[in-house]
Amino acid sequence: MLNDWHVHTRFSSDSEADPDAVIRKAVSLGMSRICITDHYDMDYPGGEFRLDTEEYLKMLENLRTKYADRIEICLGVEMGLQPELSIGERVYRYISSYPFDFAIGSVHLVDGRDPYDRKEIDLTDEQLYRRYFELVLENVRKPRGYQALGHLDYVVRYGYSKAEHYSYEKYEDLIDSILMEIINRQIALEVNTAGLRSGLGFPNPHPDIIRRYHNLGGDLITVGSDAHRPEDVGYGMDQVRELLLDLGIHYVTEYRQKKPVMVHL
Repeated sequence: MLNDWHVHTRFSSDSEADPDAVIRKAVSLGMSRICITDHYDMDYPGGEFRLDTEEYLKMLENLRTKYADRIEICLGVEMGLQPELSIGERVYRYISSYPFDFAIGSVHLVDGRDPYDRKEIDLTDEQLYRRYFELVLENVRKPRGYQALGHLDYVVRYGYSKAEHYSYEKYEDLIDSILMEIINRQIALEVNTAGLRSGLGFPNPHPDIIRRYHNLGGDLITVGSDAHRPEDVGYGMDQVRELLLDLGIHYVTEYRQKKPVMVHL
């Protein structure tokens, strides 16, 4: 079982998961390590997905002590990325101010609107997906202290037709630019199994994108379930492991104190 490097608890505004139950699930699956990565989305419409960081870190330290002989618990955070946030470097200052092992940078909004509320965005799926990739590229050109780019084609989960007309080739120009930016900046590519759980039939990003990243020389890949419930911890990990091996990828990356550690598959 691969270790899960993207998990949410009740400290995220969109989760009610008991942190202790999350860890018990990871232990039951035989994981040796897990990274809790609760949300902090600054300037989210209607109010920030704010993280009570002091209480959050206190909770994680308590769990580390409680489960010290059963599993290693790493301290993480998932930061929402928006281009305008880079002007004040708020994300970088926040990540740098706390002893996180690992930070994910994820684009959750398209021009200030959440694709989850699909009907609120007056674009075709193709226009929405292209605009999303444009924003991801704009963000990764302004790195802000995170170690991995989260769920690269996340937006496809919320299209009217989802992946029916979606392909790497259709957005190759933007996706290749994104991949080269993160490779050059030593930012990992996350493989997020929530795409499998949401019915896409593939993780985020699509295997063609993972293959392209690998062929371009990318060698930093993190794997996470994006679980918001204890029962989803570790979801799809065996499937992703086989996918990565089929693509000729033999290592995944975990982080301690923001430094990469290569783990053989």
